[in-house]
Amino acid sequence: MDTLSCDTTLLSLMRNNGAYDYNRELVTPQVSLWDWVMQKLEEFLGRIFGEVTGHHLTLPLVIMAGLALLGLILWFLYKYRPELFFKNKKNRFAEEEEGETIYGIDFEAEIKRAVSRGDYPGAVRWVYLQTLRYLSDTHQIDWQLYKTPTQYVYECRESAFRELTNHFLRVRYGHFEADASLFNEMNRLQETLKQKIVVPSVTTEEGGEA
Repeated sequence: MDTLSCDTTLLSLMRNNGAYDYNRELVTPQVSLWDWVMQKLEEFLGRIFGEVTGHHLTLPLVIMAGLALLGLILWFLYKYRPELFFKNKKNRFAEEEEGETIYGIDFEAEIKRAVSRGDYPGAVRWVYLQTLRYLSDTHQIDWQLYKTPTQYVYECRESAFRELTNHFLRVRYGHFEADASLFNEMNRLQETLKQKIVVPSVTTEEGGEA
């Protein structure tokens, strides 16, 4: 009987020829979601601006859209969950509002209230603000809302005030532990400062001193 013979050389040539690769029609290409989105976006832009221009615009537009989306998400978080951006925001602002002015405050009452509840950091703060009020009333400093404690040190160069300011800064901003001994030291420095400052006397129209 006659048998069929296979031309292996011809078969090898056909396998290596892409025109005869019929299996590729049946295999789904491995395309990621990102590649698919980029391809569709590029096709959309190509229809509007042309193939070449659309290809060059694809990546910059994707970056801009991503940044816009990120900004929108951050805006919503800031609007509805501000505590994610500021630690204990409400209490922080309340403390800043308390220290906005040195006028109209009963310092003695505030100091006693802080000490009675064991809030020595608060007591130290009130003693410092009370000292600023005294220095302002005796014209040793020019108190302004925007000024920092360091600026007042340059205006009043008494060593007691410099040391008192350093204690306040360490407690207020350096998270230094305040206790009864530090509170007593603040009071001692305040009294020392008052003894060194000579309050100018007020001369009346008759030439006498008030």
